[in-house]
Formats: sequence, C-alpha cells, structure tokens
Amino acid sequence: MRDNTLCVKHPAISHDGYASLATATYRASTIVFDSAEAYANRSKRGPDGYTYGLHGTPTSRTLEASICTLEQGQRTVLVPSGQAAITIVFLSVLLPGDSVLIPDSAYPPVAGFCENFLKPRGISYRIYDPMIGADIADLIDDTVKLIWTESPGSTTMEVQDIPAIVATAKTRGVLTGCDNTWATPLYFKPLAFDMDFSSMALTKYVGGHSDLLMGSISVKDITLHRKLKDTMRMIGMGPSPDDCALALRGMETMGVRLAHSGRVALDFAGRIASRIKQGLVLHPALEGSPGHPVWKRDFSGTSGVFSIVIPAHAEAALPGLLTAAKTFSIGASWGGTHSLLAPMTITRATDDQAHKGTILRISIGLEDENDLWADLEPIVAAIASGDAALARSA
Repeated sequence: MRDNTLCVKHPAISHDGYASLATATYRASTIVFDSAEAYANRSKRGPDGYTYGLHGTPTSRTLEASICTLEQGQRTVLVPSGQAAITIVFLSVLLPGDSVLIPDSAYPPVAGFCENFLKPRGISYRIYDPMIGADIADLIDDTVKLIWTESPGSTTMEVQDIPAIVATAKTRGVLTGCDNTWATPLYFKPLAFDMDFSSMALTKYVGGHSDLLMGSISVKDITLHRKLKDTMRMIGMGPSPDDCALALRGMETMGVRLAHSGRVALDFAGRIASRIKQGLVLHPALEGSPGHPVWKRDFSGTSGVFSIVIPAHAEAALPGLLTAAKTFSIGASWGGTHSLLAPMTITRATDDQAHKGTILRISIGLEDENDLWADLEPIVAAIASGDAALARSA
C-alpha cells in the first residue's frame, strides 16, 4: 500500500491483555461489512444488530443494557433528551383518531407537544387530575390508546397511584407509560408495576454533572421495542456515543449521589415545613404532601428534588433572594452535582384546589449542607415572617 492509503488504513493491533474498567467510546457513522452479500442482507441483523452508527454502537448498547437491567425490562432505547423519550413513545403508538391522557402535573412541554404537534395531526389529548387513581376509568373511551403518568409530578410533586391506573388501563386494553426521572429505577421501577413504558431524562441523575442531554425508554414487550426503534429510524434519531460514555460514567456514582442529595433534601424539607404554613412544602416523603401514602407504599427512597409554594406576600422578595444566593445556582433541570433553584409559574387545568402561582423547585447537589442552608434560610424567613404577620392580623 502507498503512503496516502496507509494514512487512512490503520494496522490491526492486538487487544490481548488489555482490560480497562472504563467503557470504550466507539464513534461511527459507517459500519463496514465483510462482504457485498453481508451488506445486501444487513436488514436481517434487525434492531439489535449493527448496521449504521445512528442505530447504535457498542458504547450505546452498553448503556442500553445497563439501564435495562436496572429497569427490569427486556429492551431499552436511547434518545437525545427526556422530552424526546416521551414524544417517541407517543409517536410510536398513536395514530390519527387516537387520544392520550396526560396528568396535569406532567413536565409542561408534554402538553405543549400534544397541543401544537399531535392535535393538528388528528391525535387528541385530555388532561387529568394526577390524583385520580382508579377513577381514570371514567375518562377512557374507545379513542384512548395511551395513559401517560409522571410520578412524582414536575414541580408540584404529586405521587400517582400507578398500580390503580395500570390495573384500570389493562381492563380496557390501553397502554401506560411513566416518566420516572425523579426517582430513577433505583427508587421506583414502573415496569415492575406492569407499566408498558418507563422513561427517564438521563440528563438528570444518570448523567449527574449537568453536561449532557439524553433520555431513555425501557419496555418488557419486544413488540413495543420494535415500534420505538422503527419510529426512531424513520425520524433519524440516535444518541451520541460520547454522551453515552458520559452517562455510563455518571451511572457509576448515581447511587451514592442520589442517597446523599435525597437525605439532605428530606432534612431541609422537614426543617422548612416546621417553620412555615402547613402544606407549602411539597416533598413526597413528608406526611401531607400529595400522594404521600402511595409514595410510602411503592417507592424505596427519595431523590434530591422538592418544592416550596411561595405565598403571595413573599413573591416580591423572591427574585432578590434568589439572586443573592451564593451556593445555589438559578436554572432549570436537576440531578447534577450543583444545587439549583428554579422559580416556576404554575397553572392548572384540573383541580381548582391544587397549588398555583409561583413554586420554587429546589434540587440538592453535593455542596456543603451548611452553605446550602445559608442560602435557603432568608427565603424561609421571608415566608415565615409574612405568615406570622398574616396570622396576627387575622
């Protein structure tokens, strides 16, 4: 071979004796074949085979297998974000004339996708009270093909009665899915409760360092896996091997990170709840938080995210207090090593009694607890002083 060819064709080297604890990052667009016949028959390799880099490399397959084992599923697919995980589920099972039920507490872009993308294409949706439980039967008609859940709910933290919803759906032949980002499969396993789809934003606790975007969908039914893969293939959707490598690295510390942030978050939630009006602290592990008995029954732990309902008298002071924080950062997402504060404006479509207005979502990272509490103390004090003043004037 001539020099220009040798620059392109690298010599084969032995891997004998090489054993690394790190998962190799395999980057590829083209997958090459041993023969013209093998290339012509590449479709026979199926969705579990290697045919093109977009559809998987050994790096992405390692992450899929790791997540699938935690989820107690049969197959897992990877997509570029948590929102993509939800939309791919919807697109894989819904057709014009069908409808999907989504909880009022879901990640807001889910309703946006239904309203702005699915609805113009003839797929309808209805929003339901996340605390509905088995009464969801009243909302199921012949058009409903999927019931989506998110437990606990984004920001408002309602824990849904997943077993009751699944049991009701199965009697009507309706598929069910769950956004399990808050708990991860370390603390809750939707597939073990007979959910059809379990999704996560790997952006959060799996990645763990606020530097990647990715989502996952796990299933027990191979037929559903094939539908997901077919939909992803038609859209041209696949994860970056480099992001998969970051997620694999993050998974190795997820257990200890989640345990630490969960412990600190619950301690802070309890402290805050002892100082402000009852019901303003939303944490699934606190008595009185929406769905607490269900959390206690179905979950094995708690993550590092909880919320505080900001009463009207404290809203004006909140922006300045957030800006003054020295350890917390202000931003969306959660699950990283950096603690975050996110003031969320909440509107509700169902329960008139549910919390609305400004809710402060708190994500606990790995900083020193005393530094974090020093940032939260002025916020709590502003709420508590206003509550006391209101009580005196009543």
